[in-house]
Amino acid sequence: MTDNGKEAARELAGQVALVTGGTRGIGRGIAEELARAGARVAVVGRDEGRAAATAAELPGGGHRGYGCDVSESAAVNALVERVEADLGPVDVLVNNAGITEDNLLIRLSDEDWDRVLDTNLRGAFNTIRAVARGMMRRRSGRIINVTSVVGLVGNKGQANYAASKAGLIGLTKAVAKELASRGVLCNAVAPGYIDTEMTAALAPAVREELAARIPLGRLGTAEDVAGVVRFLAGPGARYITGQVIVVDGGMVM
Repeated sequence: MTDNGKEAARELAGQVALVTGGTRGIGRGIAEELARAGARVAVVGRDEGRAAATAAELPGGGHRGYGCDVSESAAVNALVERVEADLGPVDVLVNNAGITEDNLLIRLSDEDWDRVLDTNLRGAFNTIRAVARGMMRRRSGRIINVTSVVGLVGNKGQANYAASKAGLIGLTKAVAKELASRGVLCNAVAPGYIDTEMTAALAPAVREELAARIPLGRLGTAEDVAGVVRFLAGPGARYITGQVIVVDGGMVM
């Protein structure tokens, strides 16, 4: 590989990336990809021990794991302070933390609604607000929100989840407009059906039915999503902001 090729392969060298929900599934895939790109990664999960173990397994070195409930603004502010004291200013924020509490609308409890909105939407607001001031001061930064195709087209039994992910798209566009003049870019990635622990638990017939609905004929992988996040975090995306990139094998086109 040429020297230029080596440089391109580690286009995030010297940068710090904070990934919420980074201990498994899509989040872990994103953390691994950003680490391969040369970033020092702050892996965030509810369980600090699991986050630390994940960070220790990432390629390269200098990664750290942190425990945080992103729905709590004070906890998020303290998290960002810890990360920046340990690793340096946050250059890339990836909001991937998310939960589901599925049920039909008439059976959704107030608690189920609040838990999903608080984690999926308020959590992203909290982390963006916590890193935005520093990014604006440095006139540089990338914010990438992991939403879902469900936020674009809805889904039965997921009114709370769909609302949170649609809200995340609106938040992405508003933040992109507010911060663009300070050199901070904000985009979203909307995965479709991705092969994770959750979908692995589905019956084979159900997985086959899901794959049949996708023009590319298969479920996506965490790596499919992580590659797009890496692009948005890198120099090739320097003129892209306020966009939602759908990663779903053509399912909702």
